Amino acid sequence: MFRQNEGKYIFYADESGDHSLTSVDPTYPVFVLALCGFSKSTYCSRIVPKFQRLKFAYFGHDATVLHERDIRKQVGDFRILNNSEVRASFMRDLSTALESSPFRISATVIYKPELRQDLFPENPYAISLRICLQQAFRFLSARNEVGKRTYFVFEKRGAREDADLELEFRRLVDGENDLGMPLEGFNIHFSDKRANSTGMQIADLTARPIGLKMFRPGQPNRAFDLIVKKIYRNRKFSRPSRGIHIPEKRKASDYSEA
Repeated sequence: MFRQNEGKYIFYADESGDHSLTSVDPTYPVFVLALCGFSKSTYCSRIVPKFQRLKFAYFGHDATVLHERDIRKQVGDFRILNNSEVRASFMRDLSTALESSPFRISATVIYKPELRQDLFPENPYAISLRICLQQAFRFLSARNEVGKRTYFVFEKRGAREDADLELEFRRLVDGENDLGMPLEGFNIHFSDKRANSTGMQIADLTARPIGLKMFRPGQPNRAFDLIVKKIYRNRKFSRPSRGIHIPEKRKASDYSEA
């Protein structure tokens, strides 16, 4: 039973790329923040069991953390993917689990070479966080959930980085945002990746495909095709600025000309 004023939704965040404007990787010059929102009841009853079954089927236990990079590189527990038949089966089952899980994504992609051309560019993480939190506010407002206690779960990165992020989060929640109002009920929580949170792993699986689709729109991107319908219909809550890209809920084929 929910406690009084407890929200029905929870959000998990993950990032792809780094937010430095002084060091830009030409092969992946973007920073992505993906915020995945779940109904708590659906998350507990349908989504978590689905991913647990997947882990037991392929690893014999549920301690494996589904990390996009490790899957792509086939390292650690994912060495089993060196077998082409196992890889094809695993990727098919993972894709099915991801595509059939109901959740919504708010995301912001920062193309760093363009952003740093501004005279006084903002921190890419701060820009992305502001936009994503405002989209979450719109999502909750449409469901009469504004003001209810809602948690936003971020991965621990280090004491200093976490302190900076929490400070920026609380500044935005207190009303220093494009909406000009407090984001009531918003709470931040940090979790270690080793906590093996399903929501955090799903966020991790979505961030890089979104970044690649914005950076290389013509490149085949099956992972993005699986999640494009889950992208929350966005309205740009940021001042016009070069380098800020907000994916919208469109058909995957619509991005080929982006």
